[in-house]
Amino acid sequence: MAQQESAIIIGIDVCKDRLDIFEHESGRGYSIGNDAVSIEAWLDGHAGRLRVALEPTNRYHEAVAEAAYARGHEVYWIDPFRLSHYRAGLGRRAKTDPQDAYLLARFLEREGGELRPWKPLSRGQQRFWRLLKRRSTLVRAKVQLRQSLTDMGTLQDEVDSLLRHCIRMIAKLDRALLAQAKELGWGESIARCRAIPGIGPLTAMALVATWHRGDFSNVDAFVAFLGLDVRVRQSGRWQGRRKLTKKGDGEIRRLLFNAAMQARRNELWEPYYLRLRDRGLSTTAAFVALSRKLAKVCFALLQNDTEFDPLAHRSTCMST
Repeated sequence: MAQQESAIIIGIDVCKDRLDIFEHESGRGYSIGNDAVSIEAWLDGHAGRLRVALEPTNRYHEAVAEAAYARGHEVYWIDPFRLSHYRAGLGRRAKTDPQDAYLLARFLEREGGELRPWKPLSRGQQRFWRLLKRRSTLVRAKVQLRQSLTDMGTLQDEVDSLLRHCIRMIAKLDRALLAQAKELGWGESIARCRAIPGIGPLTAMALVATWHRGDFSNVDAFVAFLGLDVRVRQSGRWQGRRKLTKKGDGEIRRLLFNAAMQARRNELWEPYYLRLRDRGLSTTAAFVALSRKLAKVCFALLQNDTEFDPLAHRSTCMST
């Protein structure tokens, strides 16, 4: 029986106009243009199966990732935070694009067994996430404008008009997000999540979209994807400060935190929040814990295809 041909491991450091490439087996490094023609020509030059590692960089990585995936190659997105620590662990002092391409190839070769290949989102999902990110950018800009443009005297009317325009634009984005979510067939799932006290329409849409992004094996994997899992540091008797990993999308955590602030006022979640405060957690930490619980409840509803039952969760909260 013939052995299966081994894949060629490749690391790619992505720039706006250039791709720095390192082939692990041959040790060869080179550069090509980051455009469709150059990428297709490069892929045409490889007859065998490829395993490609790259860092997500704005949207500059999408062309090569999608082209390689379309040809049946395995593509891995490597977390820049992990690669940075990997570089430090190897004692590498230099950071250049060719060096990063080498590190990506080496990381995939050594740690590939623990990684999951990337799969592209559908066009509709991509549009949803682009709308959500643009909404997040606009919300941040509105907050900055409101904080910066205060006490403007004779210009205050223009400032107020600008802020009202931002609010109207955010409302239009909300409607576009809802329309895109319904087009994707997420309406029923969003309604399930919205039944949870504290979860509003935007948070529900974001959680459903996140749930559809990956094949999560359990609720802990979902929480980790959101960046709401806790990093533990300890050595002997020393206990380091516990912090969130914050690995996921920061906008989803912001929405969940705001949802927790709303849920805290609801009779279902208030006892749980107060018990967290009685245990010595700060207000912020208690809201984070409550937002994590809301995410877990949403995951359970989506995973089990069930409706929210406040009586069941009331007894759970009383014993937590």
